[in-house]
Amino acid sequence: MADLVRYATANGVATITLDSPHNRNALSAQLRRELRDHLAAAAGDDTVRVIVLDHTGPVFCAGMDLKEAGNAGSATDGVNEFPDILASIWTSAKPVVAKLAGPARAGGVGLVAAADIAVAVEDATFAFTEVRLGLVPAVISVTVLPRLLPRAAHELFLTGEKFDAGRAVEIGLLNAAVPADRLDDEVARYTGMLALGGPTALAATKEMLRRARAADLADDFADMLELSAGFFAGAEGQEGIAAFAQKRPASWVPVSEG
Repeated sequence: MADLVRYATANGVATITLDSPHNRNALSAQLRRELRDHLAAAAGDDTVRVIVLDHTGPVFCAGMDLKEAGNAGSATDGVNEFPDILASIWTSAKPVVAKLAGPARAGGVGLVAAADIAVAVEDATFAFTEVRLGLVPAVISVTVLPRLLPRAAHELFLTGEKFDAGRAVEIGLLNAAVPADRLDDEVARYTGMLALGGPTALAATKEMLRRARAADLADDFADMLELSAGFFAGAEGQEGIAAFAQKRPASWVPVSEG
């Protein structure tokens, strides 16, 4: 059986490519399994600094495989497995960049929202199609709702209306929408910037961004002061400060493979 997800690494970037264009990269059981395994491989590889979610074919991801979902047991398995995939992206210690050369629907939009950075071509489209199938966009709401403006979330979740990449940027789903001939360069620009950050600092910053803030302002400042002081005094912070003073790359910056 041919693989439906490909994995490659270069210059500190792990690229995970959905490669099931025959069904618009739908989240079949095989694709989910391979995607989960490759995410775990990237997480466990110390040479990987950034993860890119890419795709082949004209569609990034069409959501759950509806042919499989016609079987109640398979549908339940998909619903049960997908949160683990979204959580592994959302909580990844390494920044994740979603790269879209085409549309995303339903669960595919959940993948986009789970990523830290998302870049799409200008003619990419998006939709939360669940309600039009008599379903609820429940699982993906966990990653999507923190990204979207509330009024837009109500509109788009309830209507299932298709929207373009420009609007996706406006409501917070995407970081950028670019012409197709600039997509690779824009993704490389983001991965290049992300790779300059200290790996432990990036992981801690991601965790900080996810945390619930303390109700009391003084407690919140105390927590953040402790976090900041630990990194100033830590080995990674001291290396970063020394590299800045000596005008050299920090030790964690990947060396180009050519």
